[in-house]
Amino acid sequence: MVELRTEDTCAFQNFMRMPPAMFDEVVQRLTPRLTKANTNFRPSLEPGLKVALTLCHLASGTTYRSMQYGWRVPHNTISIVVREVVQAIIEEYKEELLQCPSTEEGWKKVTEQLYQRWNFPHTVGAIDGKHVAWQSASQLTVLLSQLQGFFSIILFAMVDADYKFMYIDASGNGSSSDAQVYNASDLKGGLERNLIVGFPDPEPLPNDTQDVPYFIVGDDTFSLTTYLMKPYTSKYLTREERIFNYRLSRARRVVENAFGILANRFQVLLTTMLHRQRP
Repeated sequence: MVELRTEDTCAFQNFMRMPPAMFDEVVQRLTPRLTKANTNFRPSLEPGLKVALTLCHLASGTTYRSMQYGWRVPHNTISIVVREVVQAIIEEYKEELLQCPSTEEGWKKVTEQLYQRWNFPHTVGAIDGKHVAWQSASQLTVLLSQLQGFFSIILFAMVDADYKFMYIDASGNGSSSDAQVYNASDLKGGLERNLIVGFPDPEPLPNDTQDVPYFIVGDDTFSLTTYLMKPYTSKYLTREERIFNYRLSRARRVVENAFGILANRFQVLLTTMLHRQRP
């Protein structure tokens, strides 16, 4: 890794999914959380090695057994390290990187960006879910089985115009629909009870005078409410309804694109992950 870093930074970035400078910053910030004392039986792994192992696994989806030969770290140790580093990343970065706007101006900025790019006003985000396949020996996996023959959880998310994740929920099992996960989420509860901090009050649409609530957009699996817009589902649509569906679909596609970008960067999401689900 040291030679790759100094001789071919492009290859390093492709391998780690980040440039060397960013890798150094991540290691520096995570070091207090990852440093362990040496024992009489074995020395602890350096934080930089732990981060590199984890990023390699997440980026490529390579199994732990395959990685142990190139990294010379036992596969059972790698499995522990990956969970440890991922948890450290969550604790270190979640408040900084994964958050909804907290002011009316912040929400309206998201709305304006979606309107400018996709010609769909009053939209504060797009929602959807993605199945993440995983393998476990637990008897509880019968609850997560799918007709396709794999077990999964649903990664549910709300995304802005820049494909940035503002909200995620990974608590839904794969036998649930996206709508069921959404209905049980804090996001719906906050919208329903008007608990979202800074959420803008109803205002007129462009070139109109009647107040309309701000809303999120989803596909036709979700229920229509004042704070969630979905496509018309009738077989026979008017021209205006077809235009509405087309524009809503373009605005909603940002969340599908965001999942695609995420899975392309961290290809472990395209594999069947070998992790036990936490209780």
